[in-house]
Amino acid sequence: MDAQGRGRAEDIDPADQWVLNPNTGEYELRLSPSAPQSAVPRPRRAAPARAEAKVTAGASTRSASAGTDTREIPDTLPGPRRRRGTPEEDPLPGRRGGRGRTKAKPKKSTGKRILVWTGGTLAFVLVGVSGAAYLYYQHLNNNIQKISDDGAGTGGFSKDRAINLLVIGTDKRTGAGNGSYGDKDSVGHADTTILLHVSKDRSNATAMSIPRDMIVDVPDCLTTQEDGSQKNIPGTPNVRFNTSLGQYDRTPSCTMRTVTELTGIKPDHFMVADFNAVKTLSTAIGGVEVCLAKPIKDSKSKLDLSEGKHTIQGEQALAFLRTRYSVGLGSDLSRIELQQQFLSSMIRQMKSEDTLTDPGKVIDLAEAATKALSVDDKITDIKKLASLGQEVGKVNTKNITFTTVPVVDNTDGATVLPMPGKAEQLFETIRDDV
Repeated sequence: MDAQGRGRAEDIDPADQWVLNPNTGEYELRLSPSAPQSAVPRPRRAAPARAEAKVTAGASTRSASAGTDTREIPDTLPGPRRRRGTPEEDPLPGRRGGRGRTKAKPKKSTGKRILVWTGGTLAFVLVGVSGAAYLYYQHLNNNIQKISDDGAGTGGFSKDRAINLLVIGTDKRTGAGNGSYGDKDSVGHADTTILLHVSKDRSNATAMSIPRDMIVDVPDCLTTQEDGSQKNIPGTPNVRFNTSLGQYDRTPSCTMRTVTELTGIKPDHFMVADFNAVKTLSTAIGGVEVCLAKPIKDSKSKLDLSEGKHTIQGEQALAFLRTRYSVGLGSDLSRIELQQQFLSSMIRQMKSEDTLTDPGKVIDLAEAATKALSVDDKITDIKKLASLGQEVGKVNTKNITFTTVPVVDNTDGATVLPMPGKAEQLFETIRDDV
């Protein structure tokens, strides 16, 4: 019977309150106070383990009209409750009352409690407002910008093999305020390109940067244009890698083919980020921490930071990623080092309790990511994106290695070439999932 409703809850766990629903004739959980109900004979059954009762209670939802639990009832139901003054036989672990109390379970750490409560709260909210959750799911799906991979990829990642994800940052100045950076009519070249390799056993990952000024052969590329038409774009030998996107109406599928031509690695998927993606994603997670060994003041990117640690977001984060003339030798290779530091810190922040236990940040991140990123047409559904994210997220952040394709200076002094021997050795290591 409903012990809570009769004022006899004492120390009984709310998860153990089973009542008869007169409308259905089934025994169900009642989690909040209710009016007294008439006594109804109850069959004796073996009591389920306490942990099972708690799990069931945590996942239950209430019906708005009848105030009853709408989940299916497990095969085993708890036995009758002990009356006052009746000694308790074979008390369950952790149960209070009477002699022979057992030692209470040790408390979970604060971090774990936060994760449990947040996860339970989010699950309850999503189930309780399932209609709104479905609409929000559709909203996020509609945010995603899809681009055909034109058969350049593997057809999609798989959970039983290594994953290769091509992340492309373009210099296209779309979005409010981005035209002020100069070259506002840029077609959007592959300004920053990283091939993320996640090992088959998900124990580690390698993020390999490909210099934009590296001389490569861009192969022929059949593309799907924005208007839906098909266009076969002839390849060009001995050109900068960044021209694999944007030039002659090339799409990200052309960059995928160029990476395969260069490394022998066929990417599963691609993601494209523009200037807005950097600003919105860094802001959504509350900023990204970077550490400078010396001050940076760059008149081109407008970055002005002192030596030491800084948390940057929005325009400042974009300026950090665009800086090149005030670091190292002022080349793109020096900028790559800054970008790798930023991305490493950003990944750690995204996977931190600070972000994952803050529903507001999670929602902001989902909004920012789906609006700012363009992805290939094999992962344009939130469920598929989430599944990919779960696989990548299995890798401990300590086991993500950032590296750059080994290069040597070209004779023109403005471009670089893959270093003979060493570049191929790195490509082979990734291909063999070492």
